[in-house]
Amino acid sequence: MAWPNVFQRGSLLSQFSHHHVVVFLLTFFSYSLLHASRKTFSNVKVSISEQWTPSAFNTSVELPVEVFVFGALTEWLRFYNKWLYCCLWIVNGLLQSTGWPCVVAVMGNWFGKAGRGVVFGLWSACASVGNILGACLASSVLQYGYEYAFLVTASVQFAGGIVIFFGLLVSPEEIGLSGIEAEENFEEDSHRPLINGGENEDEYEPNYSIQDDSSVAQVKAISFYQACCLPGVIPYSLAYACLKLVNYSFFFWLPFYLSNNFGWKEAEADKLSIWYDVGGIIGGTLQGFISDVLQKRAPVLALSLLLAVGSLIGYSRSPNDKSINALLMTVTGFFIGGPSNMISSAISADLGRQELIQRSSEALATVTGIVDGSGSIGAAVGQYLVSLIRDKLGWMWVFYFFILMTSCTIVFISPLIVREIFSLVLRRQAHILRE
Repeated sequence: MAWPNVFQRGSLLSQFSHHHVVVFLLTFFSYSLLHASRKTFSNVKVSISEQWTPSAFNTSVELPVEVFVFGALTEWLRFYNKWLYCCLWIVNGLLQSTGWPCVVAVMGNWFGKAGRGVVFGLWSACASVGNILGACLASSVLQYGYEYAFLVTASVQFAGGIVIFFGLLVSPEEIGLSGIEAEENFEEDSHRPLINGGENEDEYEPNYSIQDDSSVAQVKAISFYQACCLPGVIPYSLAYACLKLVNYSFFFWLPFYLSNNFGWKEAEADKLSIWYDVGGIIGGTLQGFISDVLQKRAPVLALSLLLAVGSLIGYSRSPNDKSINALLMTVTGFFIGGPSNMISSAISADLGRQELIQRSSEALATVTGIVDGSGSIGAAVGQYLVSLIRDKLGWMWVFYFFILMTSCTIVFISPLIVREIFSLVLRRQAHILRE
């Protein structure tokens, strides 16, 4: 088996400067803070339901005229208006949506394809770390009122934003270093791009033609249509729409499910839900490493998603025992959160750094935006469907719905799975013939 270039040339860490470490940490914690603020909503959902939909708990209590407006400032001012809430929530969603494409693009500017699965697998744990941080912050102040959970996470996020603004370097060129494209052009292309449009990747020959500066400068940002036409973008976007639906349903509904289904206290449910993110952190890192060794992503995803179906069946039948529930939750997070992290980070970076657009750093942000945007649409639709299915049919049918969406994820990437497995077989045969 041909090992990735990172293992052939020695330690991965030896290739990085302190600037790489700073960029890694700043982008990691910037998105962690964004996710911490998102997690607040799911962590206080029970408290909000008790305060703003009292009929669900006590039919004798009359509902207020305006419901379900939440936040620290509106609560303190006692100013409740659903149109203000809608506007603020739309602005919040708009600003939140810009975070992931930006940080992935910055990471793509600093880290090349050598060891990208490991680096991005570890780095993509930022979302899960943010969930854990958000759960800890919310549960620590929940006794004072749900509005303080929003206040604390927003304050921490604001402070982090100041640090990011003054400390983050977008690309190596800002400090006079060469970009990753320039560095990789001087290396022998002994390892292939993990995402390639060619049918037979083993017949790939690197293009060593000499180009003048004018031709290089012509490679700029690509259009939305051009990005969608890149090999692998549409299949992975559709797959991520289904997978992010499942992942974000756990993200938004897990504490509420634990409290509602098992009768556990909200603060306990918040802390227990952390184990799903722990599984996602381990899964994303380990599966990224394996995909680097194989130099293929789709087969690793397929195996993990097949096992995710089994883990969903197991978790849906979890007994009323916190230890067993936490174990099953961790396994589920490993097989669902791990692939979700891979698609949103390492695979998005692969797609945005293909041979056709390898000198266009702007293309990475465009491709990442398409993949993540597709996932966000799926996640948004999923929140409505989960609520509808739960009210009409119960929690067990919600898990059946998750199994269906996970299966659809496999279907959408099945052409890529077949092609990459076929490529692995050809590579193995060629290796045997050479021996």
